[in-house]
Amino acid sequence: MYTETQIISTTTGNSVSDALDGTGELMINVGPQHPATHGVLHLVITLNGETIKKIEPHLGYIHRSIEKMCESLSYRQFIYVTSRMDYLSSHINNHACALTVEKGLQLEVPPRAQVIRVLMDELTRIASHELWWGAMAMDLGAFTPFFYAFRERETINDIMEETCGARLTMNYIGPGGVMYDIHPNFQKRVKSFIQLFKSKINEYDELVTGNIIFQNRMKNVGVLSKEDAISFGCTGPVARGSGVNCDIRKLFPYEIYDKLQFEEITETAGDSFSRYMVRIREMHQSISILEQLIDNIPEGDFQAKTKAVLKLPKGEFYTRVETARGELGVYIVSEGGTTPYRIKFRSPGFSNLSALDHMARGSKLGDLVAMMGTLDLVIPDIDR
Repeated sequence: MYTETQIISTTTGNSVSDALDGTGELMINVGPQHPATHGVLHLVITLNGETIKKIEPHLGYIHRSIEKMCESLSYRQFIYVTSRMDYLSSHINNHACALTVEKGLQLEVPPRAQVIRVLMDELTRIASHELWWGAMAMDLGAFTPFFYAFRERETINDIMEETCGARLTMNYIGPGGVMYDIHPNFQKRVKSFIQLFKSKINEYDELVTGNIIFQNRMKNVGVLSKEDAISFGCTGPVARGSGVNCDIRKLFPYEIYDKLQFEEITETAGDSFSRYMVRIREMHQSISILEQLIDNIPEGDFQAKTKAVLKLPKGEFYTRVETARGELGVYIVSEGGTTPYRIKFRSPGFSNLSALDHMARGSKLGDLVAMMGTLDLVIPDIDR
């Protein structure tokens, strides 16, 4: 980490050499090209010695004006631009958009499509948490877990590729259901993955979770209280690690989540280890959901009948879902035409990043990687 940073100035006017002696404050750049930022995020960090005084995130390096682009696309087309936001939650992003359009159209989705959507969402959640786990361990110096995580994640990617035709930025969920029915191998391969995951998950705890060095670098590091998590608008595992009940699947159930048996995972310590444990335990819950559904996919249509060109009635429509990183809200203002008049996405990463300065102040610079790792940032989701 230190080799990638660059000292740019001192805040007190002292020379750099004086500041390095601990007599003044330093401002250093981390990013926008830095392995620990996991994307083009630029942090300007003010230090007193190795103690963090302030962190200022600078955004804009991957801004594409996605919301404005969506306003010139049809209600079928705009959905797939969101696969380029949090690209590790493509299915869930598409799902949120489809639900909003269906809400405007008052469209009923066939039961088969609802189950397929939830299966895809949970596979996506596991794949995202797998990538986070491997990258998180690698950031803290353990390289082997990265290969272990990708071993399981590749199995999910193979399933996605077979049914959706893509391994990352999928375009599968649309208004009324899904684009195509599941592949004939889908159920067999998902069952195989469930068995693989169960046989390997103990290795995660042996390699990382129970490692005393890892725990010492995570516990009491980057503490965020429940009140502060709410104040910063944090959602997802970041907020649940501070004891906030905020799982949209429980609070505002959509599709068939209200019929499924699963727990909302929360921890109370609010530190980096709590956020880590929430994601680990959430993978178990997603596996449980897959087990409940994989042999109970209803027969019937995978897509409701809709017009080729969709028009939403004049009005405002909002829907929210639980992505791998927290709450994604989709807000559409319609003037009654074939394209949205206005669109706004409430993505989880921006609010979660806003808490970084608060949780890092007074900590050592070496702890920053652990804090950022447990925020699980995907920069194109923040900088749309």
